[in-house]
Amino acid sequence: MEPASYPEMNLMKDENNQNPATSNREKRGQWANKREYILSVSGHIIGLGNVWRFPYLCFKNGGGAFLIPYVVFLSTCGIPIFFLEVSLGQLTAQGGITCWRKICPIFGGLGYGSQVTLLYSVVYYIVILAWAFLYLFSSFHTVLPWASCNNTWNTDNCIDCGQNDSVYRHINENATSSVKEFWQRRVLGLSGGIEEMGSIRWDLAGCLLLSWIICYFCIWKGVKATGKVVYVTATFPVVMLIVMLIRGLTLPGAVTGIRYYLYPDLTRLTDPQVWMDAGSQILFSYCICVGSLQAMGSYNKYNNNCYKDTFALCALNSLTSFVAGFAVFPVLGFMSHELGVDISTVAESGPGLAFIAYPLALSMMPLPQLWAAFFFIMIILLGLDSEFVCLEGLVTAISDMFPSFFLIGHRRKLLLLIICGVSFVIGLFMVTEGTLIFSLVKFTPLKYNNTYEYPWWGFAIGMVLALSSVLLTPLWIIYCMAVTPGTLKQRLKTLCTPASDLQSSPPKKNLYPETPTPDTELHALT
Repeated sequence: MEPASYPEMNLMKDENNQNPATSNREKRGQWANKREYILSVSGHIIGLGNVWRFPYLCFKNGGGAFLIPYVVFLSTCGIPIFFLEVSLGQLTAQGGITCWRKICPIFGGLGYGSQVTLLYSVVYYIVILAWAFLYLFSSFHTVLPWASCNNTWNTDNCIDCGQNDSVYRHINENATSSVKEFWQRRVLGLSGGIEEMGSIRWDLAGCLLLSWIICYFCIWKGVKATGKVVYVTATFPVVMLIVMLIRGLTLPGAVTGIRYYLYPDLTRLTDPQVWMDAGSQILFSYCICVGSLQAMGSYNKYNNNCYKDTFALCALNSLTSFVAGFAVFPVLGFMSHELGVDISTVAESGPGLAFIAYPLALSMMPLPQLWAAFFFIMIILLGLDSEFVCLEGLVTAISDMFPSFFLIGHRRKLLLLIICGVSFVIGLFMVTEGTLIFSLVKFTPLKYNNTYEYPWWGFAIGMVLALSSVLLTPLWIIYCMAVTPGTLKQRLKTLCTPASDLQSSPPKKNLYPETPTPDTELHALT
């Protein structure tokens, strides 16, 4: 009786049989080292919201008590989704669209919807940089232009920001501060409403063009360029924040500001709005659900410890938000001390903090030009890396959809140039006298500054912008079910099956690299 015949098993590594996912990673490029990845993602998620939104939300929603819903949403929503998106990109080595089509084709609509949201963010977010550049250039005047009423744009009702407290208390009723007139009349040149677009603010348009040029050259060579730029854009704002923090703590009234920032009011936890603010801050601050994190993770090595990275990055982001409050509220406390008013009358959120309240406080300090320049450089760099990483995510998503075309020669750079050019043209509508269309069209109430009510079509624009990303997910499911052949069960199985070329396990390492791998084979026993 002849012995049974067994198939021959070769234990040697086949150098010519590379995994398609591995070769795809090499073609797309990877981070030069872990440090560049950490700096890029941290620069992306640590942005303007950490400085001008989180501290105000703490002050508004019960001080230290706000940290309770914040930590709850961070633990149950922020960290898990952050880890999901980064690991999804790292597993598939794909951008924000094709990563979903690789892992579960029926959910490809999530990728398309996230990229629509990312496109909106790229277009409007950079306008903030244009405002900051204009303020930065204005900081080099002998007298800060927002500190006095001796300018062509000031009205007869203008009051210098250095006036005493009795005058300041009547600003809202009878007059306008010089810093607010600089913001509304010099920078924005606000018209009567969005139906009156007015002319383009050419100085703002120039700052917008400058911002786009900088963003283009930050990522025009892919992650190899991005990884080098973030050494400056991700670290310098932290240095500036520490400098502003130290300066703020030395000002009179700083203790009052810190007390307002952190004094806990547990009764506020019964207000649903507090929990809504905490959840929205997590979603906004961690840049989740927009597709950029998948793009950043896709340039990692397959066996990178993204689990450990997620906890480190999330801790860094939340810590920066918390520390930023100690840089913001001492300055607001100083301003309330100088003006003799309650801090609640000067504390604002969003652009109101960065372009009205803080410039007003800076103008009251010794060497105001120096501190104003430091502050707006910090604002520019905080927004810059958030912007160009979003832009990188958008370019990565498109190029990964057509890799055979965009990953050849200079076509990816041309794609980036087209996106920047088209976005700049669209952005010109947001530097007109009827500006703030995207940022001020809210769901309810449709008002600007609690005085101007938007027309019905302004509400319609907001609904279209919201639904344009949300509806893509169900529409994609319907489309896939319609074009996929087979029975309903077969279609669902096909559309929920991951791609066959996904790398299912990390490449095995030789535990003893100094020992050569034995050239052996297993044969059937005879």
